[in-house]
This record gives sequence, C-alpha cells and structure tokens, in this order.
Amino acid sequence: MAFLQTQFYSKALNVCVTANVILPEPDLGIGVDASLVGAPPKVLYLLHGYSDDHSIWMRRTSVERYASRYNLAVIMPAVNHSYYTNEVHGERYWDYVAHELPETMQRFFRLSAKPEDTFVAGLSMGGYGAMKLALTHPERFGAAASFSGVVDIAKMRGRDAARVITADNVFGENAVIAGTDADLFHLLDKNAGAAHKPRLYVSCGTEDSLYPQHVRFIPALEEKGWDVTRYDKPATTHSWVFWDEEIAKFIPWMLGV
Repeated sequence: MAFLQTQFYSKALNVCVTANVILPEPDLGIGVDASLVGAPPKVLYLLHGYSDDHSIWMRRTSVERYASRYNLAVIMPAVNHSYYTNEVHGERYWDYVAHELPETMQRFFRLSAKPEDTFVAGLSMGGYGAMKLALTHPERFGAAASFSGVVDIAKMRGRDAARVITADNVFGENAVIAGTDADLFHLLDKNAGAAHKPRLYVSCGTEDSLYPQHVRFIPALEEKGWDVTRYDKPATTHSWVFWDEEIAKFIPWMLGV
C-alpha cells in the first residue's frame, strides 16, 4: 500500500486542507487477488471523531493492513469540530466532505466512481458524518458504518460546556436541530422512498455513553426499510480497541467477502 498525505486548496473552506490517503498497489501482488490487478480501486471514506483529525485512523488502528487485501483506497479527511456540517459560525465542511472532497480525490487518483464501490464509515462524530452522508446521498454508496456514533445529534448539546460552545458555533445558538437536515431521524423520513439504499452497519459498546442513542437509532432505520446490521459489544466503552476490531470487520463486510 502507498501512503500519501495530500494538501490542497479547498474552495469550499477557502484554505489549504489535509487528507491522508492509502492507495493499493495490486501490481506488487502483496495479499491482493490477482484478478484485481488493473481495476480502479474501490474507495472507503473514513471519518474521524470529535477529538481527532485525519491522522488518527492510521495511528490507532491497522486500517492499512486491513485494506491491503482488497484493492481498496482509504480517504481520511480532517474536519475539526464541525460535525461534518456547514457551520453557522465557521466553514462549509458539509460542502467540502460531501462534494468537493470526493470530486478532488477522483481528479487526483484513479478511483472507481461506481456507487457499489464507494463506502463511508466513521467513529463517534465521524459515525454521525457517515450516516449523514449515506442518508442524504444514498445513491452514492454501497455501504456505510457508524462505530459508537453520535446518531441522535439533537441530544448532544448539553453534554458539557465545551460541546455547548461547539454546538452553538456549528448549528447556531439555541438552535433546534430536530427536524432539520442535521437530524438523522429527519433524514430517515425525508429519504424513506429512496430508490437505492446502501447497506448499513451500526455498532456500539453497551457501556458507551452513546449506547442509548444507538438503541433508539436501530429500530428507526428498520422501520424505514434500511438493511441494517447491528452489533452491540458487551462491557465496552468509547475505545480504540473496539474501533480497530470494527474497521477490521467492516471492510470485508462492506465488500461482501
């Protein structure tokens, strides 16, 4: 696998940005099925959580090793504390992640553009971002995953003082999030009739403070006809040990192998 740290100017954000990229090298024949040689790689957009950045998945997991068998490219952007949203007081991170980033990666690298070859996953805040992308643009993805995700964003404002400030900057002071396009439950209703729905994988530890959100989210997905695989890991908190296990499981699951 090749590892690249890409820096480029974002028109959406009006600043240079960084995204880490893993690219397969199937011609080397290292752990890759020979039939995949020459095929444009499938691509996974892998999103970070609230406390992290574009480097964290490479630093805390073996995602490069997990991806190496499958001719899979992995794109890891940085979005600060934006919740993958166009901030009321800040920058247009949703426009960047949902539109500019994939367009730029397609221009820079020879990636498959097929929906069945395109995937998104994330942890915590990134789990929210992954579900927001999949529920807003279901036609673009073959599968999506949330690991310990903030899947009920309307419940997050009061957790602590720092996050109240963040929520005010991102969504607006005292803004009502429920019923807007920032609310995953609203997106479920809005796009219930989508012609194509990616498969969803949603997991959380039972001792995670976000577990009650996970429990509420699953039946809402099922009620709207989404193909969802649920995993609850007993006696597990908000943990990189868990997320390393989950990305190792999700990659073959999303590829159907």
